[in-house]
Amino acid sequence: MESSIQAIKQRFGIIGNDAKLNRAIEKAIQVAPTDISILVTGESGVGKESIPKIIHQLSHRKHGKYIAVNCGAIPEGTIDSELFGHEKGAFTGAAQTRSGYFEVADGGTIFLDEVGELPLTTQVRLLRVLENGEYIKVGSSKVQKTDVRIVAATNVNMFEAIKKEKFREDLYYRLSTIEINLPALRERKDDIHLLFRKFASDFALKYKMPTVKLSDDAVQLLISYRWNGNIRQLRNVAEQVSVLEKNRAINAQTLKNYLPTGAGQNLPAVVNNTKAESDFSNEREILYKVLFDMKSDLNDLKKLTMELMKSGNTSDVEKDNEGLIQKIYGNDDSEDFEEMIEELPVLTIPEHKEEVSKPIIDTEDKYHFAEEIEEEETLSLQDKELELIKKSLERHNGKRKLAAAELGISERTLYRKIKQYDL
Repeated sequence: MESSIQAIKQRFGIIGNDAKLNRAIEKAIQVAPTDISILVTGESGVGKESIPKIIHQLSHRKHGKYIAVNCGAIPEGTIDSELFGHEKGAFTGAAQTRSGYFEVADGGTIFLDEVGELPLTTQVRLLRVLENGEYIKVGSSKVQKTDVRIVAATNVNMFEAIKKEKFREDLYYRLSTIEINLPALRERKDDIHLLFRKFASDFALKYKMPTVKLSDDAVQLLISYRWNGNIRQLRNVAEQVSVLEKNRAINAQTLKNYLPTGAGQNLPAVVNNTKAESDFSNEREILYKVLFDMKSDLNDLKKLTMELMKSGNTSDVEKDNEGLIQKIYGNDDSEDFEEMIEELPVLTIPEHKEEVSKPIIDTEDKYHFAEEIEEEETLSLQDKELELIKKSLERHNGKRKLAAAELGISERTLYRKIKQYDL
């Protein structure tokens, strides 16, 4: 078997001696003579397209057609027509009958790359082909038969796709009778430098220039890099270095210029999206605590506002409620008290004794207010505030500083009120 694997590598241009890579090739050789459906898995850029070619060439279908279809590159509206064909007039633009890939590849092999991108409606049609070899052209009612070997490939987590209802579970099990996984390049560290040398040699021959060579520190950097794009990314880096560097001896500092910053050393964090019931319980407790704290702060704010409404003297209230003010507004002494409380309800109350609620103390020392207001009088503090500001500005001939001093508020607060009421 070892000699067969090496012969296949040479025939299909596969570079590397990694055990996982050899196992994938071995499985491809073993299943090739059968008609079993194969699912090739692995990250993007690991070379999944080599496996279906091996399977086709070693099978009894090698003289039949081999068609590779990138399912992710075909628009959803036309993929059924591409795969299964259509009848004339089946849809706008269908000027003539067209044969699909399953009809053309009859007796051969179809490679469905990025099969996880297939629409659900197309998945149903594909499942029927896998089960009994039957399909129907778009716009037709005639059932047709086909004899094809299907090899599919994907780089998505199929179980996650099934869980999210983006891929049919029954289709997955029909496709993955045998699953062949190709390892990521970072799992084949001993093959990385070997691949780079092969690519560098190929590009030197292609562009008619000497082959680049890596220093020891550059080789270590090459091996330690993460290679998210796998073999495809390594090949691109080898081509860039071969074309752009005049010096054929490449050190680590030079090589680092061709590797994306911050993408090489850190492994991705594995995040579990599933929250345990205890996590939700803890979140509820935190939320309840926040709500209780907000309620307490609101009660404190109401108390402070009532004190201001009753006294009308901000300096006395600030002195008597220093602890409460610090709790609500913090310890910032950079602004005066009037500026800190300018977002509170209006604090200036007209001195109409009949409009102020009188406190009545009950046995529990709680305050209740009996409203003794004449019916024709308004209860709107906003209207009274506007009236007082107008009178004060008229009395001082529009001088905001004097008006603010009379009203007991800061000049900045008065300016904001003027702008608010469009005075």
